[in-house]
Amino acid sequence: MINIRLLILDSLKTKLEINIIVMKTKIRIAIITLLSTLCIQAQQPKGIIGNTNWMSNWTNFKPANTEYNEATNIIAGTIDKDTKLTKRNTYQLVGVVYVTKNAVLTIEPGTVIRGDDKTCGTLVITNGAKIIAEGLETDPIVFTSNKEIAERKPGDWGGIIILGKAPINTIGGVHILPFDLEPMLNHYGGQDAEDNSGILKYVRIEYSGRKLSAAKELNGLSLAGVGKKTVLSNIQVSYSNDDSFECYGGDLNMTNLVSYRTTDDDFDFTQGAQINISNSIAIRHPFSSDISGSRCFEVDSYDKIGNTDMSKKLTKINANNITLVNLEENNQGLVRESVYVRENTFFNLTNSVISGFSPFILLEGNIGNGDVNLAKIAFKNLIINNCNGGITSEAGGANQAIQQFYNDPDFQINFTKIKNSELFTTSNIKGNPDFRINQNNTIAIGN
Repeated sequence: MINIRLLILDSLKTKLEINIIVMKTKIRIAIITLLSTLCIQAQQPKGIIGNTNWMSNWTNFKPANTEYNEATNIIAGTIDKDTKLTKRNTYQLVGVVYVTKNAVLTIEPGTVIRGDDKTCGTLVITNGAKIIAEGLETDPIVFTSNKEIAERKPGDWGGIIILGKAPINTIGGVHILPFDLEPMLNHYGGQDAEDNSGILKYVRIEYSGRKLSAAKELNGLSLAGVGKKTVLSNIQVSYSNDDSFECYGGDLNMTNLVSYRTTDDDFDFTQGAQINISNSIAIRHPFSSDISGSRCFEVDSYDKIGNTDMSKKLTKINANNITLVNLEENNQGLVRESVYVRENTFFNLTNSVISGFSPFILLEGNIGNGDVNLAKIAFKNLIINNCNGGITSEAGGANQAIQQFYNDPDFQINFTKIKNSELFTTSNIKGNPDFRINQNNTIAIGN
């Protein structure tokens, strides 16, 4: 009997030891998983990234000082067959120029196109046509003002408009832009999310965005119903008198965009736009903002809900590795929130840096009324530097609920107080700026 009891006790002891070993193993795995997750989050690069300063060579932060050749050729009227613009010529864009009938407009690297001030030179790539403007890092394509150096200003000419066949959420699925364009040529939208309107790569757009009236304002680059096979990368819009980039619906991947000293919004999305934007930067200047409420991002799903087919997709923006920076000094208070999000809109901002805004985010008043609305808007792994206020609502009473929602540690929102000169590699816009995070700043890089 004693031997049997001893055997039973030994068996129980063995089982207990096995259970303890299993439990310890599970705990170790859980700890390793947690530490791995924290390490991954800490090591995720924030803001614009790159092994080198990808803004070098092709961008220009001082276009007012740049001499361009006088125009040798005039572009006017309608381009209805495949056409090529060459670097050896400088072109003057006169009036509204339409590329139609599925024609392809090809532009060589290094070509300069100067928009005419008197006739508001504007380039429109109509539904079905294409633009192939593929510059080089060392030889970008430039769209700029036709004025002399001392006379250039925002809104000297119209800008570039691309009309595609990708989905939008307005009733009927097809719409027109409010820019006084030719009625038979001014339409966009459709069912082809894969639509291809061409290539814009290593392109600068300077001094565009003419305000036709209080309600009709051209942008630097207007993308209406543009599909995801369109290539949009390494594009700088500077000194636009309205938005730098505006997407009306469409389905796009955009990367390496630079918006500098725009008067209104840097990136504006509406009409059910489905956009992935990455490794891009908005640089705001206090004396280039207007009274309308200029922001880096303005995101909505519609202008009027009555014009919207709510069975179609709402605007959804995934913004990753974004840098939003305000160059304002001495706290003049001329630059306000960096992002404004309206109701019924999905907006995800991750691995990004926002510096110098008041507040950091502004939400439309009724968004903060419940977690269902807030769940559409995610902010994760961010550095919020020198911002007065966090994520706030137009309806002040919702701020407590908003703060409670976004205080979750999983969001990894870090508030800092660092000078731009310390936060970024080179923040002096007068030289060759490099707004990648300063790798010597351990707070900034998340270690």
